[in-house]
Amino acid sequence: MEMTKLGRSGIEVSRLCFGSLTMTPFQANLSQEEGADLIEYAFEKGINFLDTAEIYENYGYIKKALRGIKREDYRISTKTYAYTEKLAQESLERAMREIGTDYIDIFLLHEQESTHTIRGHYPAVEYLLKAKEAGKIGALGISTHRIAGARALRDYPELDILHPIVNKKGIGIHDGSIEDMLAELECLSGIGVGIYGMKPLGGGHLIRDAKEALGFVLQKPYIHSIAIGMQSRDEVDANIQLVHNGYIEEEVENKLNRTNRRLIVQDFCQGCGKCVDRCQQGGITLVDGMARPNDKCILCGYCATVCPEFCIKVI
Repeated sequence: MEMTKLGRSGIEVSRLCFGSLTMTPFQANLSQEEGADLIEYAFEKGINFLDTAEIYENYGYIKKALRGIKREDYRISTKTYAYTEKLAQESLERAMREIGTDYIDIFLLHEQESTHTIRGHYPAVEYLLKAKEAGKIGALGISTHRIAGARALRDYPELDILHPIVNKKGIGIHDGSIEDMLAELECLSGIGVGIYGMKPLGGGHLIRDAKEALGFVLQKPYIHSIAIGMQSRDEVDANIQLVHNGYIEEEVENKLNRTNRRLIVQDFCQGCGKCVDRCQQGGITLVDGMARPNDKCILCGYCATVCPEFCIKVI
């Protein structure tokens, strides 16, 4: 697996980052042993970089995986919604305790929307900067679904890492086009920000066009790594083959095509009804204020493209 450095942070990571939400009870619901085995398998294949978050509730998976991986050989990025010193301290201590480590490589403020959002969370940033000086954190940054969130890093040079949504159709970007996001990412990379993208396959909605979708992102030299959710060895193999070769070997592709897919609606659904209006099959309805798929669903994923909270996925 090709390695790269995340901008001025100097942190060296694999071009492919293991997106770990998909293994959790929120999606594939793997056991901790199964999840740990998958992380180790991906590491053996060259993926030394994992993305997680406090809300994913999967630190235990990572702790078990580290029994078979030397900590100094692995890079872990996690995210927090903390906005005070106390909450930031609790988040960092929880991550280190539950993962079983005395440092976190990358610590991000989760889903920042703009420079104003970061300002509102700055007491947490101040604590995390002190933790960085103490060697408990390697680099700080933010994740965002917004171009305004990405642009905010121009105002905060103490934040080294950006984790933005980036895919060829701009699925999930809340405030502009993919062209607008790419222009901002190129600018930020030019001033040393380390960038690892999320959702290059649009949360699973570009899987049928995976070769072109991944190629679109990989061809951007200012996107240093990309996080892709993986929940099986076949998916690890397929993604590595796509990154390396630009195609999936026939045997692996056939296995993936036999995988049963389903549509899930995560529990932060706001019940806005946009997905219901979008579906031409009558495959999703509102039940008790939340979207729910039914037996008319054909797994096209069109409903997810209009979800403002990005809470609908085909897995």
